[in-house]
This record gives sequence, C-alpha cells and structure tokens, in this order.
Amino acid sequence: MALLKDWREYAYGLDDRTPEGKQFWLNYFGVEQGIYKQLLKNPEEVVTGTVKELAEKYETTVQLMTGFLDGIDESLKTPNNIEEMEEDTVVSIDIDLEKLYMNMVGCNAEWLYELEEWNDLLSAERRKELYKTEKSSRTVVKPAKVGRNDPCPCGSGRKYKQCCMNK
Repeated sequence: MALLKDWREYAYGLDDRTPEGKQFWLNYFGVEQGIYKQLLKNPEEVVTGTVKELAEKYETTVQLMTGFLDGIDESLKTPNNIEEMEEDTVVSIDIDLEKLYMNMVGCNAEWLYELEEWNDLLSAERRKELYKTEKSSRTVVKPAKVGRNDPCPCGSGRKYKQCCMNK
C-alpha cells in the first residue's frame, strides 16, 4: 500500500481533541518546523533521496516524512509522484520560495511563515505582498445590491424597478 494513503488514513483519522491526537499533531508540527528550518537555510539546494533516506537525514520517521512531503508537494517547482510513493521512491525537494510562503499563509501555519529564516530569503515588503495576495485570494467580495429605486446598471438612465428588475 502506498505511504501517502497510510499517512492520510492515520493522521486525518485521529481526533485532534483527544490527548493522543493533540500529541501526534504537536509532534508532527515540531518535526515539520525543524525540516523547514534546515531547508530554508540553503534554499538553492535541491534535496533528493528516497523517502527513507530523507527521513533518516531529518531524523524522523518514514510516516512523518511522508506527511511532510504531502504538505510541501504543491510548493515545489516539480511535484513528486506522492500518490505512488514507497520507502524506496526517490523524491526531490526543489522549493519555489514564493509559492511555499503563500501556501504556508493559506494554511494559517503561522509557526512556519514566521520562521526567522524567511528574513534572509524574502524582504519584509515582499512577504507582506504575498501575505495580502494569499489572504485576498480567498476573500469573497459580493457586488453591491441594486436597490429598486437606484439607476439601472444597464445604463438606460431609468430606475432599476422600471427597467431590468422586471426582465
């Protein structure tokens, strides 16, 4: 069975309101933060290896490394085939920094997008722009409602109630 399926069944099957679930996710987020700190220290380096080798390199389990690879996949220049990933599958971590930052913001992962390592990679102004762009991309803006006595939006000059409201 593919690692990703096992990871998703286990991790997302845990109730994060239970002590076991809370502990699992706290541990995972700590591991995740540690890996990101190491990757962001040398972002030009393309890290490659099998899932098992990367788990050993970052001193974690294959299961947590699978979760990490699942989380970072959309932020890579070339995504890995994570659906079919096994312990001996060679993966590559070639990060698109701006996409990664925006995805961290989109997931509300404050413990990641506020890492001090970002200070050397993206200017404060650029991070602020990316933050605003990501947050506004998920904001739904409703158009102003046209009142019955307002001018018709079609531009006829008549009141809405006497024009397009009845069409």
